[in-house]
Amino acid sequence: MNLSNRFSSKSKTERLNGDDENRSSSTATAASVVMPPCSSANVLRAVLLLSVVFFCFVLYRTSVSLNTVPHGSSSSTLSRISPSLNDSSSSASPPVSVLPHFEEVKEPKLEDVLRRAAMKDRTVILTTLNEAWAAPGSVIDLFFESFRIGKGTKKLLKHLVIIALDAKAYSRCKEFHKHCFRLETEGVDFSGGEAYFMTRSYLKMMWRRIDFLRTVLEMGYNFVFTDADVMWFRNPFPRFYKDADFQIACDHYIGKANDLRNRPNGGFNFVRSSNRTIRFYKYWYDARIKYPKYHDQDVLNFIKADSFIWKIRLRIRFLNTAYFGGFCEPSKDLNLVCTMHANCCFGLESKLHDLRIMLQDWRDYMSLPLHLNQSSGFTWNVPQNCSLDSLRLIDSKDEEESRSPKESKQ
Repeated sequence: MNLSNRFSSKSKTERLNGDDENRSSSTATAASVVMPPCSSANVLRAVLLLSVVFFCFVLYRTSVSLNTVPHGSSSSTLSRISPSLNDSSSSASPPVSVLPHFEEVKEPKLEDVLRRAAMKDRTVILTTLNEAWAAPGSVIDLFFESFRIGKGTKKLLKHLVIIALDAKAYSRCKEFHKHCFRLETEGVDFSGGEAYFMTRSYLKMMWRRIDFLRTVLEMGYNFVFTDADVMWFRNPFPRFYKDADFQIACDHYIGKANDLRNRPNGGFNFVRSSNRTIRFYKYWYDARIKYPKYHDQDVLNFIKADSFIWKIRLRIRFLNTAYFGGFCEPSKDLNLVCTMHANCCFGLESKLHDLRIMLQDWRDYMSLPLHLNQSSGFTWNVPQNCSLDSLRLIDSKDEEESRSPKESKQ
């Protein structure tokens, strides 16, 4: 029993010694292949040094590229070197040079707007618009509707320039028309509602219009000025006088185009640009000082017979209400009418009511067969809310007030 134990322990010892010898031999073999520790450390140092040199080289090349490529190419250079670096930089805060540049949208200059809208002979159609008349369903929509349903008038819309008197009117204009211009008046805000007849806001708006129209003439453009409550049913140009400098519609027409006793209405006129008309508009505008508290139409009645008008040889013509009518004196024959003005009417709601009826009258007239609408004697169903009976007393008072202050004293 003891002998066997000794034999087994001896065997175990021999095996252990054999294993130790094998390990020693393998270790020796590995030692012969693997470099000494000191040599391995040197290699690591060399690798680290090369990495630092390469990184410095990459940074140098990057800085040179950023200095030489144009703006906008820096991001692509970084992405070629290191896409992740480019992504992280763009997600954080991009360099100032690559930030988008937003320029304030400038409103077009008057000259640009007029040039784009003008006819071949440098004639434009002008109207003014404020917030009250610009609202959806209000006067401006009915104005455009008349052009669309009129005879030969739709094509004239491309020559129409809307002069917006406030920010909301300008914004609304840009929604449906391409020729819009914002006319600002220092110290005056025409927004916020209707400018009632003969109020301070109304007078400022009327005189600002006269001054602006003079500017258009000075720029060499002829113009047809039309209030937005003038409905266009036929092309008016064939009815204009060829030899007139200044021609204007009337509240009351007495039968002769050159008779100064006609009562003009400033809501519709055709003016050719010339030295005569420019001087006339300056004279008209300056006359507001001589006749304070009067609007432009009254002042025109005061000055139309002045010696200055004869001196500059201004040729004035008054337009027949048979072609250029209004609620004051409606055109009686729909086969002749070119325009109809919602004049002699106070209050926006009354005006809108009667304008809608007028447009429907025209649609009914146009729906008739040609042989019937030329002989039917079709006429207007307006005015209604803009009643002429209710205005006759006002009109008679206006005749007295529209006399020159000098005449009133005599």
